[in-house]
Formats: sequence, structure tokens, C-alpha cells
Amino acid sequence: MKNKNIILKCLLSGSLILGLSSCSSSFLEDVESREKVDAVDAGTVYDPVMFVNGTYGMLTDWDYAFSWLGVTEIISDNADKGSSATDNGSDKLILDNLEHTSATGSISAMWTRFYKTIGRANESIKYTENFGLTDQAYKNRLIGEAKFLRALHYFWLVRMFGDVPIQTLEDSQSWFVRKPKAEVYAYIEQDLLDAITLLPKKSEYASADLGRATQGAAQGLLAKVYLYEQKWQQAYDMAGNVMTSGQYGLESNYANIWRLSGENGIESLFEVQARGVEVAHGVNQYSETQGARGTGGWGWGFNIPSQNLLDAFNTAGDSVRRDATIIFRGETLYDGRLVPNTVENPMYNEKAYSSASLGAGDGDKNVRILRYAEILLIRAEAAARIGADAATPLNLVRNRVGLPSISNPTVQQIWNERRLELAFEHDRWFDIVRTGQGKSAMSANGKNFVVGKHELFPIPNAQIIQTPTIGQNPNW
Repeated sequence: MKNKNIILKCLLSGSLILGLSSCSSSFLEDVESREKVDAVDAGTVYDPVMFVNGTYGMLTDWDYAFSWLGVTEIISDNADKGSSATDNGSDKLILDNLEHTSATGSISAMWTRFYKTIGRANESIKYTENFGLTDQAYKNRLIGEAKFLRALHYFWLVRMFGDVPIQTLEDSQSWFVRKPKAEVYAYIEQDLLDAITLLPKKSEYASADLGRATQGAAQGLLAKVYLYEQKWQQAYDMAGNVMTSGQYGLESNYANIWRLSGENGIESLFEVQARGVEVAHGVNQYSETQGARGTGGWGWGFNIPSQNLLDAFNTAGDSVRRDATIIFRGETLYDGRLVPNTVENPMYNEKAYSSASLGAGDGDKNVRILRYAEILLIRAEAAARIGADAATPLNLVRNRVGLPSISNPTVQQIWNERRLELAFEHDRWFDIVRTGQGKSAMSANGKNFVVGKHELFPIPNAQIIQTPTIGQNPNW
């Protein structure tokens, strides 16, 4: 049992990387985010900021450049595997065809990645609480950042797997027991409520710290959590807190959001910070894996827009978001780069395109996790459920891209808007699952969604071997 406990803790938590550097000109500039598990030198004193920086650093790892694409977008009706027909992309073809199992590598990679990040957040909170900081605002901020990051990863876990373990440093048995989904959501809510009280507003950060978790990021994520829980009034109210904070707004040009000039802009609540250089690279190879493939291309060509998504844009008359989301073979991009007709696939993901670090493994592309337009859509969906004004927030999103207002929007129209607005932002699969559209949406895309099975991912087989009592999800 002792050996099993050590193995499980390594799989679930992953010890904190040491050798982290403190803040310099920007907070992730010197963060080491590679997979290393080093022993703590008890005689060394580390600034607590190094621990929270190491937690952020986990978001820049290779898993998010490839496995994450598979379990969020390629699996959905937004995207196809892409690349070459003969290249399965390890398990990306399996995910594309909804043929994944408990042995599918991308699923296991994200389970492990999420828990390792949570382990770092736990260590960060404990270390900061016991360090003896006299600057209470600084201490609060570091704990608030770690709680936000912990909540984010538990949210990603619970929407993928349902009931999951809540790991704690105090209770060794917590590693072996899956908690009911409602209990996990309650834990997430409390972390975010704490973070809201502890974190500064976006405008209160120094420029070198831009991109750290903020009060608005915690409020926005909590609104999204409430939406998934179908707590409509709470989602409506929390989205409203973000809207009235004075910190956020819509970019006037939708396409600008994913360009360098749009990073950490007025629309950004939270995004993964990229620098394009070692050690603090961007999400390692995120742009490269999705770049155009073939002669004249610059990438691997995975996660390509589906014909189903293109049809959805065209049916809605949404040329602005279509052309900002999809790179078409033969087009000239905004920076003057020609996409030659010799590239392998007819479409690619423009939201992953990096102009300055074309095809580089260490990209400069910030990955947008939560932005203001989604807050407006959360407000609209919650409003439609409680009989409040759904039209105003929805039409702010629509009018920004030149689409006409809808005077009395239905929930389905709001869901359709989410798809077009948030395509390739890693939410589509979970949106069709939470809204009960899984079967119909995937059937329309020629895929067989099994009701009662595909709503959740299977618990990885490697985890079940280590801890048989953890159990498996239904029909897996």
C-alpha cells in the first residue's frame, strides 16, 4: 500500500517544480514548466510567488498543444482530425470518431495534467500561508491566484469526468475516493468565492504582472460554473458583476482578439501567457500542431475546421467570425502571408495562428481561456432561463460582428451564438453535452454519440489499475 500511495500521489499531484524563479520583467518570464519532480531542499527559502508561478507554468506544457485539442475540439462537431489521412495523430482519429476508450492517451494525459496542477496549487497555498509574509495584500493575492487556478482545473476535471477525487494535503485517503459531482462543484465555488475577495482587479496589477488571475477572472469563471450547474440566477448575477466592474468590454474588431495587439486586452479575463522563448515558452507547440500542413505550410495541420462548422457560419451569414476563425487554403492572411494552394487541408484554425513565431515550437501565442464576450453570453443564457433581458447582452455580441439584433432570443439561438463566437476556444464539446445536444449535434456531423456514455470521459485505465476502488464511469 505504501508503494501504491507513492505512485498515485505522483500520478495525481506531481510535486512542485523547484528551480522556479521569482518575478522579473514579467511574471512568467523565467518559469520552468517542464515535467520534473525534484526534492525540496529544506535549507533553501523560496519566495512564495515562485510556487504560484510554477502552477501557472503547468498551462504551457505540451499536453495543451495536442491532447487538449483532442478532448475539447477534435472530438466535437467543430473540428476534424486534420493532418494527413495516414496520420492518426496517436489517438486523434479515435477521438474524432468517438471511438475512445479508458486507454486513450489524450484522456489520461489531461487527467494527470489537471491533478499535477492542482497539486502545485495546493502546495502553493500551504507554503504561502505558512511563510510568514507581513504584507497581507501580497499574501492574499498569491493565495487567491492559487485558488483560482485550482478551481479552474477542478472545473475542467468535473466537466470531463463527473465525480472525481478532491485531493487534499491533510487527508491521504482523499486520493482514493471520487466525490460526487455536486460536492466537487461546491468546492470549486468556494475557491472562487475566496479568490474574489482576495484578488486585485485587473487595473490594479502592474504591467509586469498582467495576465495573473484577477477578481474579474474569478467572477467570470464562477459565472460559468454556475451556468454548468444550471444555477441560473447566480450565473446571471455573477456575470452582471463582471459587466458592471468597469474592467472589461468588447474589442471593436473581433479578429483582433487573437492577434498580438489583442493579448490581455479589454476583452481578456484570463489567458495563458506566452513569451515564445525558453524557458517560459508559449503553450508548447500549440500553434505549430495546428499550423497549415504541406508544401508552403508551417505546421502539423491538426484540429481543422469541419464542414459542419463552416456551414454553421454561412447559414448564419456570419462572415466576420468565419474569416477570423478559419484559415482558407489560397487566402492571404492579415499579416500578408499567402496560404498556398499546395497545403494539404482546405481549412485551418486561425485562432491558433502565430504571425511572429510561425511554426516555432516555443510560440508567442497567448491562449484565451475566458473573455468578456462569453460573460455576455452567460448572462444572456441565464436571463432566458429566469425571464430577464437576454436580448441586450446577446445583441452586443451579435452587433459587434455586424449581425442583426434578435428581439426575443430563444435558448437555442443563444446556444448557436456560443458556437460561432467561441469556436476553437475549447468549450464546444462540453456545451453540446451540458445542453443535451450531444446526440443531435454529432449525428448531424456523421458521428454516433451514445446517450448515457459519451456525456463523460472514461476514468483512465492506468488510474483504475493503481486504485481499483476509484471505479469507472457508466458504460465504459
